[in-house]
Amino acid sequence: MSATGQSLYPPWMELREERPGDASAVRHVHRRAFGDHGEAVADLVDSLRDGMRSGGGFALVAEDAGQIVGHVMFTRSLLDAPRRLVDVQVLSPLGVLPECQRQGIGSALVRAGLATAHEGTSPLVFLEGDPGYYSRFGFTPGAELGFRKPSLRISDAAFQVIRLPAYEPWMTGTLVYSEPFWRHDTVGFRDPDA
Repeated sequence: MSATGQSLYPPWMELREERPGDASAVRHVHRRAFGDHGEAVADLVDSLRDGMRSGGGFALVAEDAGQIVGHVMFTRSLLDAPRRLVDVQVLSPLGVLPECQRQGIGSALVRAGLATAHEGTSPLVFLEGDPGYYSRFGFTPGAELGFRKPSLRISDAAFQVIRLPAYEPWMTGTLVYSEPFWRHDTVGFRDPDA
């Protein structure tokens, strides 16, 4: 609920944790949502899901009349801080079926995921994405807060972070994506002309 008592998502939508039987529908969402890159993103989701089983992360789905129309993952990565490695979360990927976009589904998934992350022990959530979209949730450019992006292929504006209650000022450094992001080549944008 918002401060005005209004629901933060459409009343027809159900948000819930992803279940084992959702994998095929979730793959469909990401294939459609990411177009030419959809297969790589769907494969990334499968690999990240395997890592979540060993601890560190969660995934949420949005349903409309029993059909999964949106999906988001928050998974474990590391911050290479001067003092020690710090477990952090990465919000990626976020996908909504194209015909269901611009209805508040993605926003509802991000808000629900951040609410869950606030209750956990992770001090930070990172992402790479459109600052015009993610700033509404409190994300700010990572470089402005002393963080370094994991790849030069990520634009400075797209590399964003939000600090959670467990954050301490000494927690600065370089984000180190978990291995699946590299294996599926889903970090930043490749230059086809390079």
